[in-house]
Amino acid sequence: MKKVKLATLWLDGCSGCHMSLLDMDAAIIALSRRIEIVYGPLVDAQEFPEDVDVTLVEGAVSSDDDLEKIHIVRQRTHVLVSLGDCAVTGNVPSMRNNVPVNKLLQRVYVDGADENKTVPSVGVPALLRRARPLREIVKVDFCLPGCPPPAKAIVGLITDLLDGRRPEASQGPKFG
Repeated sequence: MKKVKLATLWLDGCSGCHMSLLDMDAAIIALSRRIEIVYGPLVDAQEFPEDVDVTLVEGAVSSDDDLEKIHIVRQRTHVLVSLGDCAVTGNVPSMRNNVPVNKLLQRVYVDGADENKTVPSVGVPALLRRARPLREIVKVDFCLPGCPPPAKAIVGLITDLLDGRRPEASQGPKFG
């Protein structure tokens, strides 16, 4: 049986969703018989591969780098899942949206620093004016809300997709 190619991507988020992936414990062993993890912080791939079956994306789109990555991922992925509240709604990263980027950077890197009071410009991706949920940038096939979503919910979503069922947790953003 051909294994399903699964990728994960971490954009502007805290990595809590990836921690929930690790919390799957023994379920990872059962899933490993059916999936091959081809990209993400858990593997050493440097470039996002072509023809990925399922990609779980954590985090909001907050920088030029995030924007470029999510477009590549969408082009190369059959099923894209917004994983967690930052990807689904913008959540914590979007709390900066009411502050102009220049003022935000000034506050953090100049006003808030004791030394080296300068905004970094080399090797740091430019921030977008607003941090945005994935659905505002690309087509999202399924959403799994939660901060972070529990491991059991992630296992259920992946299992549903592997078994050809529509995941129950695909209802899009929930607030409150």
